[in-house]
Amino acid sequence: MAEITIVNQSNKEVGKRELNPAVFGLDADAAFVHRVYAALASAQRGGTSKVKDRSEVSGGGKKPWKQKGTGRARAGSSRQAQWRHGGTAHGPNADTSFATRINKKERRRALCLALSDCLREGKLTVVDKLELAEIKTKAFVDTLTALGADSGLIVLGESNNAVELSGRNVPNTRIVLDGQVNLHDLLKSKRVVLTSAAIDNLEERLA
Repeated sequence: MAEITIVNQSNKEVGKRELNPAVFGLDADAAFVHRVYAALASAQRGGTSKVKDRSEVSGGGKKPWKQKGTGRARAGSSRQAQWRHGGTAHGPNADTSFATRINKKERRRALCLALSDCLREGKLTVVDKLELAEIKTKAFVDTLTALGADSGLIVLGESNNAVELSGRNVPNTRIVLDGQVNLHDLLKSKRVVLTSAAIDNLEERLA
């Protein structure tokens, strides 16, 4: 079972805690994480690319020339794909879906693998609590600087209006509740800061 140091907002050690190995102690599995990440990213694609086929472009109602006797290849419409101003053959349409089915267990395991990687790579910081006396961006930035996390993912165990509003305009910083943590944020963030309450909730939900 992995152990991690808990610090306060001034980055002074206030204790240690054991982390659940089912959430923070998994061996690396980059191929699995990549498969889930790719599936989730594909599901975000709108599939709105659209071209017009020969039935949708204007013109072409008249047969260009008679069927026989001209010496030219027969043609029924001037809006076929090989003609100038013709329709597009086999192009994308707005009904395309890129979604790939990923079940809940796979998503849960991918999150645990990402959290385990964060711990193994040393980019995980656990703070006993995050609190601000008022809504003030400077106070929030000062707290992050003290924690050695000028930017990154901040995970709270419960909603905190002062913290969330103070940090909403800080570049490259995202503040979420533990139930909103996703694979994309964990993989892209250089630093992940979790409150003790957030870890309690994550271990209870993911273990």
